[in-house]
Amino acid sequence: MQIKRGILQAFQASTYTASVLLLEATSTYLQGVPVNNALDAASAIAGANCAILFFDEHNPLDAVVLAVYPNSTQGIPAATGGVTFVTGYQQISGVTIPSGTTQSFTLTGGSSGIPTGAKGIIYKVYFTSTGSGVGVYIQLAPHGGTISGYDSLGNTDNLSQTINGMGVLQVDSGGMIDIKANGGDCIVSLYTHGYIL
Repeated sequence: MQIKRGILQAFQASTYTASVLLLEATSTYLQGVPVNNALDAASAIAGANCAILFFDEHNPLDAVVLAVYPNSTQGIPAATGGVTFVTGYQQISGVTIPSGTTQSFTLTGGSSGIPTGAKGIIYKVYFTSTGSGVGVYIQLAPHGGTISGYDSLGNTDNLSQTINGMGVLQVDSGGMIDIKANGGDCIVSLYTHGYIL
């Protein structure tokens, strides 16, 4: 067995294989090399350096890409994909959202524990219905996303009912989400307690 350095040229997520250029022999370009299942597409990006384990030195396709790491010119890949838990932080506190209205909220940065650049949040949300009371629910989505294509919570059966829920939700590139009240006014509170880069 032997470990060699290379430059990742392409990653095929459907087959979990990669094309790599060996640094020791820059004219040697390998295709269809299996990739360690612990790597994801966010880390396995073209231009990243990689470590390749060769099980048989005489068979260049009997290998696996073990790891990717930053190269000196591009500083890639960034750490991505992992879930990080943080102390719960109340982002939204008792905000009234009128029925049929969508409001936007920024959840990253500041003292929230959710860094700028996060791709998603782990949240707890609850709301209390006011007004009609029956069939009231809220929808959550990344800011500007199709609100019906993401999270929904509720369907109250009486006036002033409180509904609780938890979930994982994408945020837009600015760290924002939208919340829409449906069927009645809603008093909404939301906590974040984790994020995904």
